[in-house]
Amino acid sequence: MSPAALPLLSIPVGVVVERRKADSPWVDFIWRGVAILPDEPAMRPWTVLRDQDGTTLFYAGSATVDLYPSETARYRDNLASGSPSIWTVLSPSEGVWPYVVTTVTADPSEGEGFTEAADNLVEAVPMPEVLREAIESFIVEHHVEREFVKRKRRRADPEALARREHEGGQE
Repeated sequence: MSPAALPLLSIPVGVVVERRKADSPWVDFIWRGVAILPDEPAMRPWTVLRDQDGTTLFYAGSATVDLYPSETARYRDNLASGSPSIWTVLSPSEGVWPYVVTTVTADPSEGEGFTEAADNLVEAVPMPEVLREAIESFIVEHHVEREFVKRKRRRADPEALARREHEGGQE
């Protein structure tokens, strides 16, 4: 991995998942990420946090929110959205539990990219205040405004098509 691809800051977090009884003849439960716990809790993955009325909350496991200097504009847009989020990504598992924590991210584009795999469960959950502050500090320290440069288009040559037919031997 190149040094540019390494995160400058990795923030450990815990992922909370909800399992709700489904009102469906095809599936028993509906699973979704619901929260991020600041720091990595001292408990085993898939520990039950609460169980009531057909809904169970689990601590699904830990991950890190990795921050890269090249993505500060996206983090800034996330914070400015009015409801800053962290995207949780759970992938199907062959183990005892149906899902495994794949990643968490503060980058909205990266989070959206994980939705392309239909089996992934991707949820935007509220960003804890302590994470918001850490990401804000990271942006202040590492953001570099990049000037947008619009490429100039070449003018169309209406005679190009006519020349191409003659060059190919077709008349």
